Amino acid sequence: MEYELIVVGGGAAGLSAGMYGARSGLRTLVLDKGSAGGLIAEAPWIENYPGLGTVKGTDLIEKLKSHAEHYVEIRKFEPVEDIKISKEFLIKSSKENYKAKAVVLATGTTRKKLGVKGEEEFVGRGVSYCAVCDGYFFRNKKVAVVGGGDTAAVDALYLKNLGCDVTMIHRRDRLRADDTHRKRLEEKVNFCLNSVVKEIVGDGFVKGIRIRNVKDNTEKLLDADGIFVCIGEVPSNELAEKIGVSLDEEGYIRTDKNQRTNVAGVYAAGDVTGGVKQIVVACAEGAIAALSAFEDLRSPYWVKKV
Repeated sequence: MEYELIVVGGGAAGLSAGMYGARSGLRTLVLDKGSAGGLIAEAPWIENYPGLGTVKGTDLIEKLKSHAEHYVEIRKFEPVEDIKISKEFLIKSSKENYKAKAVVLATGTTRKKLGVKGEEEFVGRGVSYCAVCDGYFFRNKKVAVVGGGDTAAVDALYLKNLGCDVTMIHRRDRLRADDTHRKRLEEKVNFCLNSVVKEIVGDGFVKGIRIRNVKDNTEKLLDADGIFVCIGEVPSNELAEKIGVSLDEEGYIRTDKNQRTNVAGVYAAGDVTGGVKQIVVACAEGAIAALSAFEDLRSPYWVKKV
């Protein structure tokens, strides 16, 4: 199957790129490994998307998907497994083989793991990376949220609203979350600051978390039925690496101001490019990437170099 533009990823950046590509007149397809939505669907609520006020993450992504589907075909649960470059881009998904003249990589990020003893053992049995997905199962129980950014703060507040007894574990003496979130947390959750997780313990299910104070090197065991890990993300850059796209020292895709990469015909947008990770930024970068692809494909002077 042949397209002019294929967008890999169905989060905010991918949906925006798909919509702008199709509206520009390019034969466009969006391929997503899941139901489309990316990490937005895991957000309990979003307060800073312009014009919408406070909205659930699931509601926002449904609006974005519904809007995009007016213009572009979105194939869900069809992860891209490989990309090769010949005269065109040869794209292999889990279901089909495609050809495209240009590609937008909007593959996003995945949650970082702690890398401590007990983490892998108790995944799905007390260890979670998504409060919205799993918080319901911990109502009225003791839980810990590891992290100090806005995502960790929002997850902690969400879990508190479910009736959980919440403790936030953060390696610094002050949360990185913005002032609005910090003020909401002050009287609602407990804190273990200057602390890191050493081990997750249990018997079939999580029973506690061994933590170490980084200032005095003391350790203690915190009783907990669950632990929610919110310590950041790592870029999903495997496809980019396969076709020689330049990455920075942290593994994020390098782009110019028009979302072009070092590989002609390959553009990137959203969280996989690093920088400011906000939905409004991802949408803008997706639009720019698609418009750059349109400009290049329709230019009589553009020649794709392999």
